[in-house]
Amino acid sequence: MAKLYHLRIVFIMVISMSLLTACNNDDDDDEIGNWVDRSVFDGSPRSSAAYFTLDNIGYIVAGYDGDDYLNSVWSYDIEGNFWSQKADFPGVARSSAVAFTAANKGYVGSGYDGLDELADFYSYDPTSNSWSQIANFPENPRRSALAFSANDIGYFGTGFDGENDRKDFWKYNPATDTWTALVGFGGNKRRDATSFTVNGTVYMGTGVSNGVYLTDFWSFDPATESWTQLTDLDEEDDYAITRSNAVGFGLNDYGYIACGTSSGSISSVWEYHPSTDDWEVKTNFEGTSRQDAVAFSNGVRAFIGLGRSGSLYLDDLDEFFAFEEYDDED
Repeated sequence: MAKLYHLRIVFIMVISMSLLTACNNDDDDDEIGNWVDRSVFDGSPRSSAAYFTLDNIGYIVAGYDGDDYLNSVWSYDIEGNFWSQKADFPGVARSSAVAFTAANKGYVGSGYDGLDELADFYSYDPTSNSWSQIANFPENPRRSALAFSANDIGYFGTGFDGENDRKDFWKYNPATDTWTALVGFGGNKRRDATSFTVNGTVYMGTGVSNGVYLTDFWSFDPATESWTQLTDLDEEDDYAITRSNAVGFGLNDYGYIACGTSSGSISSVWEYHPSTDDWEVKTNFEGTSRQDAVAFSNGVRAFIGLGRSGSLYLDDLDEFFAFEEYDDED
């Protein structure tokens, strides 16, 4: 009888330890990265808008709402959590344009008006809430290109010119209102790529060309205007980073690629660690999976919103907290 009693005690201890281990494993598997609802966009739902951030204000320009190409402009106040309508974009209504910032102004251009690819560019002065046309992009008009900025210089390249995907890069100098061709990018042609900036270095990847989702990933050093190829996005079998029509942003000392499409809209979010050239999966974007969204980041706070999922056009906005545990109640 005593022996049976001891066996029961051992059995109970084994079960208890197993349950404790399971609980600990569950804790280890807690999703990191939390999303919090912010003010719903005041304008009509849209996708493929150009977007940029100046100080604590995010801007969206133009886009497509499923019926019409748009030229309206809205700003989002990061601190105040509210939207304001701004002076309309003066060019033809469009989608799939690019935007960058330089010298405390926003720059928007290229895109597609439903008939043609475009090459015109404009600058926006937030102080006067006014637009001015600048020099047109001198090469093939295009849409679904990529733009970023560094040291008050804008950089623009890739995209689709109506016949071919492109891989060329150019820089725009606001001080002289001139475009200059760059050399040295060894990557693939592409459209609908993604970039983000961390500590002054620009990182670029994703996109699609001839129906193939691209896996090459690059860094750009603005000081030398040189490109360096990094680890491919598909280096690990379980890395589902490859996609197009995503958003990218820098937050603190990390870069992020989120949402997009890969045989359908997706909501996954990946965090890039520049010091190790490695990626970590984060909690999925909490809203509807989407592509052609917008993203705002002032370096310490980041937001994703709008875009589309299939034929559904969206107007929500969520803030991302990269190192908080996911909470589905907020």
